[in-house]
Amino acid sequence: GMSIENRNKKNVVTEPIECGVIMPISSIGECSDNHWAEVLQIISDSVSSAGFAADLVSNADETTVIQKTIVQNIYNKPIVVCDVSEKNANVMFELGLRLAFDKPTIIIKDDCTSYSFDTGTIEHVDYPRDLRFSKIVEFKQKLAQKVKATYEKSVSDENYSTFLSHYGQFKVAHIEQKEISSDKYIIDQLERVNSRIERLIIDGRYQRNRDYGHSFRDRNNVRSRDGNIDICAFGIDLKDSDEISMYILDNFGVESVRNENVGDHIHMIFKLSSPNLHNESDIISSIRKMIDLKRVKS
Repeated sequence: GMSIENRNKKNVVTEPIECGVIMPISSIGECSDNHWAEVLQIISDSVSSAGFAADLVSNADETTVIQKTIVQNIYNKPIVVCDVSEKNANVMFELGLRLAFDKPTIIIKDDCTSYSFDTGTIEHVDYPRDLRFSKIVEFKQKLAQKVKATYEKSVSDENYSTFLSHYGQFKVAHIEQKEISSDKYIIDQLERVNSRIERLIIDGRYQRNRDYGHSFRDRNNVRSRDGNIDICAFGIDLKDSDEISMYILDNFGVESVRNENVGDHIHMIFKLSSPNLHNESDIISSIRKMIDLKRVKS
């Protein structure tokens, strides 16, 4: 029979190496969404024939924010194929990042797109925009060979440089990886969602309550006069405002607190004791933080 050792070896499945793809996905110039879907398929077929798995680094679409994940993808992929056809601005930006990281990169373009002056030092692999079959077969073979050869060179040659060596000596910055637990990540994301929802709620209330003559946009409106601080405690109830009042009385130099109902919400009026050891703005920011916390929970 087969030895255990050999049997185990037989079961080892090597995952294909990821080849990042940077390209447009939505219509630009004369090229439709469908056109790009076909181009992506051609790239995928080509790189998988070389033993790699194509993976879109980003959907270089009209996103206004280059997200963190995109930058990390651009940095981390062992090899990247970038299609500069039609010179989509996001594609060019992401290509610029990849070249600045000096990581192995292959640029492709269709035969209707001119060269960009600054990437001319890197060989481009051309394909016909009309995607006619015989030429595409040829392009796929050429791209597959180039991906394989470029990747192998980058792994075996410690002085490998895609781009920067043409311009002098550079030391490429590393992207710092901060490890956080999945729980912390989820909590962070939830907090971000929460604060956005809060803003929407507060802005909505602001719209409904403009006739009270003061703004809730500034979280809690504050009026300060003659040693009195008047804070609009919009969005919390009397029980919450009483708790805050007690805390402030115990911990700050405040003589008295009065909670007043104004229409559908509460104003907290603090009378400062004189002389007061505490900075008025410290007291105000503490009250505000507490109101915000109560508001989130309610």
